[in-house]
This record gives sequence, C-alpha cells and structure tokens, in this order.
Amino acid sequence: MTDKKIKLLTISDHPLSPSGVGTQTKYMIEALLETGRYQVVSLGGAVKHKDHTPTKVEPHGDDWIIIPVDGYGDKESIRSILRTQKPDILWFMTDPRFYEWLWEIDNEVRAHVPMIYYHVWDNHPAPVFNKMFYESNDVIASISKVTHDIVSEVTDEVENIYLPHAVDDQFYKPIREEDVNKVRISQGLEGKFVFFWNNRNARRKMSGSLIYWFKTFCDKVGHDKAVLILHTDPNDPYGQPLDHLIQHFGVNEGQIRISREKVGPDHLAMMYNLADCTVNISDAEGFGLATLESLSCGTPIIATMTGGLQEQVTDGENWFGIGIEPSSKALIGSQQVPYIFEDRVSEEDVVNAFIKMYEMEEEDRKALGQAGRQHVLNNYSFEDYKNRWVEVMDNTHKKHGSWDNRKGYSPWTLEKVN
Repeated sequence: MTDKKIKLLTISDHPLSPSGVGTQTKYMIEALLETGRYQVVSLGGAVKHKDHTPTKVEPHGDDWIIIPVDGYGDKESIRSILRTQKPDILWFMTDPRFYEWLWEIDNEVRAHVPMIYYHVWDNHPAPVFNKMFYESNDVIASISKVTHDIVSEVTDEVENIYLPHAVDDQFYKPIREEDVNKVRISQGLEGKFVFFWNNRNARRKMSGSLIYWFKTFCDKVGHDKAVLILHTDPNDPYGQPLDHLIQHFGVNEGQIRISREKVGPDHLAMMYNLADCTVNISDAEGFGLATLESLSCGTPIIATMTGGLQEQVTDGENWFGIGIEPSSKALIGSQQVPYIFEDRVSEEDVVNAFIKMYEMEEEDRKALGQAGRQHVLNNYSFEDYKNRWVEVMDNTHKKHGSWDNRKGYSPWTLEKVN
C-alpha cells in the first residue's frame, strides 16, 4: 500500500503563462511533482479564459490539474474545491490586494488546511495595514530581502522565510558568440550597442520616460550608435502608447524597436545575449525577474537601487552592472494601498548610466556579465529554489497537518453573550 500523496492547491497567475508569477509557480509545482509525493490542483488566474474546463497537465496526468479562473478566483470556488478536492495545503502568490476575499474566509480555510503566502512588497514604509492579512497565514515566504524585512517590521506572529525567485540557468545561459552574431547581422544590429528592456508596459515601469531619456542619450552619442529593444505590449491598457511616443520623440528610424510577440525562454535567452546591457529603471520593483534572467545569460544590467533589484545589481561587495540611486522619493497611495514609497531616478542619472555602460571597455563590460552569472548560480540557484520549496511544503505539512490532523490553529467561533 502506497502512502497518500500530499495535495497542494495553488492560486496565482496561470502556471503555464509566460508571466514571472506564472513561471515561478510552475517551477515550484514541478519541483514538488518530481518527488512523487505530491499532487497539485492549480487555479490558473490573471487572464480571461474562453474555456473553464479543468485540464490535466501532461505528463503528470491526475497529479496536476489546472482549473482556469477569471481573476484569481473567489470565495465560492475555494469553498467548492475544499469540499471536492480536500487539499492539504493552500499556496498563493502575488499582490495581497488580489486576495482580500480569501483572507475574509481564512478561518474557514485554516480550520482544515494551512495557508502559505508567497509574498512581494516593493518598498517602505512598513505596511501596517497589511498586518491582519499577514497574520491570516501559517507561513509567509518573502521573495526579496526587502520584503522579508518589511514583513518582520509589521508582525512577528507568523513564520516569515526568505525565498527569492530563481531562473533556470540551463535555459538562461550564455550562447556561442558566433550564433549571437548571426542573429545580430540578420536583425541589422551589427556595429550597434544594444540596450534591452523586458518589462510590462505599466506606469511604475517607467516605459515612457525610458523612451524620452534614451532619445536624450542618442542626442549625446549619436542616433546611429545604439538601439533600444523594448520587449513588451505597446498598447497595454495600464501603460503608455509606446508607438506614439517613439514617433513623437523622433526615435522611429531604428533607434527604438518593439518586440511584441510572447516568446519562450529559448528565444528570450537569445534576446538577452544579443544585448550589451539590460535595463530596469522601475520606481517600484518587488523583485525584477528580467534582470536576473539577463545576469544568468551573462549580460550586465542597469537598474534602479530599489526593492529586489538592489540585491541583483550588487552583493554588497561586487557589482554586476550599474545601480542608479534614487534622486527622490514619492509617497503614493490609493484606497487599497494607503501608502508606499516610489523611488524616482532622474533623467541625468539614467542618461549618465547609459553613457557609462556604452563607453565601458568591452572586456570590462563582459567581466560584469560573467560575474553576474556567477552571482545568479551562487544565490539564485534553480536547484536550490526547487529544493527549498520541497522543504517548506514538507515542513508545513508535518508541523501544521490538515483536516483530521490539523495542528497549530484553533478556529474562532462566535459565543453567545448573556
């Protein structure tokens, strides 16, 4: 008789989607399935689905089922899955604003199964308004040192571990120079210095400012010297009309190109290898997966010293690119997020960083990239990431149990007051 497998319910971006959240979810799930001791039911969210039929993910069969949901699910979908699937652990990931509905029923959920929240928070001040959300979990895994420190400031009532993202260094790796050069020639990039930007076209990613400031850079060094490739959706409803901006600022003669199609890791790795430098000047960034992928390919980065980007561009002693210190902070907020800092960089500092990277000796620039890949292998190992998640899940199941063996949580109840 074989032991019953531990069943995990995940809620996140669809794990087969190309988003960073989806990719990290997929990595974690595959690590658990490799043990032969886990089954997974995934709510595949963050996109609109035409078909909501549950599907088996091959070659895993019944061990991995994805249930498509719009958004990230709702109370009734979780209640239904608890009844029908009886998972042993609930794991979820991304911005806490998407899960207020889940924490409203945390007592129902945690009466039966422990909750693990894979959390990102971009910046200070410490969000004390998240305290009740944090304490509604059995375990919080923080994706960056900044996030880990922020959670620790808000509460010490929940287990909080540091577990950063990782990249698959077998996909994201240096490619033979002769193969890269063939693609450079075919794309008309021969003799050009290539900057690469792989991000969502959203306000905090500074896509419009990047176009404007790159134009300033070209004005200084020459409009035929460099190319900026933007891998993004230029018409994202949360971003700016990038095609219009490129036309408006007169960088529409090959200085800035847009890569619009969603591509797989092999194609993306070639794009990082084509580049001389990858750029991320976001004013808020919980982690920044693209810069880590770039370093894994041996391509140095230019990054704002904010959030999780800080620990990628330097380990405190060595540098793997150029870090741009914020010139100012802005305190922004909304009804859902009352306050959070955004770290603003200046046009002058960004343009100077571009010029510094552009004028750097090729040997020195490549040395930054080589050191960056070693930084990834040492601190963001794909194997370590997978092993850590197996360890976290095993320990959570052992410590907290589930259903008839649930430990460490006493559901609250309403008592009649005489």
